[in-house]
Amino acid sequence: MGETPRDKPMQILLAAPRGFCAGVNMAIESLDLAIRLFGTPVYVYHEIVHNKYVVDTFRAKGAIFVDDLEQVPEGAHLLYSAHGVSPAVREQARRRRLATIDATCPLVTKVHLEALRFARLGYTVVLIGHQGHDEVVGTMGEAPHAIRLVETPEDVDRLQIPDESKVAYLTQTTLSIDDANRIIERLRQRFPQIVGPPKDDICYATQNRQEAVKLLSAEAELVLVVGSQNSSNSQRLAEIARESGVPAYLIDGPGDIELGWFRGDETVVITAGASAPELVVQQCVELLVRHFHASVSQRQVRAEEVYFPLPRELRRQPLSAGPAAG
Repeated sequence: MGETPRDKPMQILLAAPRGFCAGVNMAIESLDLAIRLFGTPVYVYHEIVHNKYVVDTFRAKGAIFVDDLEQVPEGAHLLYSAHGVSPAVREQARRRRLATIDATCPLVTKVHLEALRFARLGYTVVLIGHQGHDEVVGTMGEAPHAIRLVETPEDVDRLQIPDESKVAYLTQTTLSIDDANRIIERLRQRFPQIVGPPKDDICYATQNRQEAVKLLSAEAELVLVVGSQNSSNSQRLAEIARESGVPAYLIDGPGDIELGWFRGDETVVITAGASAPELVVQQCVELLVRHFHASVSQRQVRAEEVYFPLPRELRRQPLSAGPAAG
């Protein structure tokens, strides 16, 4: 006799690591401290991280997110998001006498420096990434004359390179490892002399979360990825689960969960993109426990102990000074 939902309750496998990476932690702590030190408003260029819950929380505290520095009053405090900015944005901020706080993830800064180094050596730099993503826009701004963006292996075939003996590639930090490798393989076929970064650009947290989803999807009938639609690394987690043949849903939080997705007796993997808060993950778990009497176990695939210090603009400030008036 087959088991019924009552005989076999839902099992939730909580993927670990999941959620905030060191770069996101640093950026969020930076904005929180800037608000405490300087008072509000503190302006942020683009979303601090690509997560609706985080952005809405900071907006309620008095942060103002802008896509154009003309929206920032001269002399105001401006924080650069974790995704980094181009030199043109930094120059505009200097002209407007803005007090800038650079919360760019150090792993993104590494890609910027690599792009600059290759361009100065006369290389054409092929950047593997997603058109319009904040990180890609910032990286391409380092050497727009020298950088070509590709998103697919087919884009590689269409590249026109002035000197095929001097080609380098870099990647956005939040890509699917498998997708990036397919494009890198095509690049190496077409440009045998191509060189890459000394160390893989795809960040440790992106790789770890993708590995966990790939491994745990083999045991699951459904995957929930907590993260926002504009979060590249969260989108990749859902794609990896689907490529494993498992239905996967990218959700901002429990309000996006549809109970009709579930029978009530399946194994469900829950993970979270690198910009999604653990609080929201637990709210999703609680909803499924409440409705389906689910059991919960955490599955640790990798340990993470990475920490990035706060930006130097904040390390110089004594917290005891308190927020500025106004």
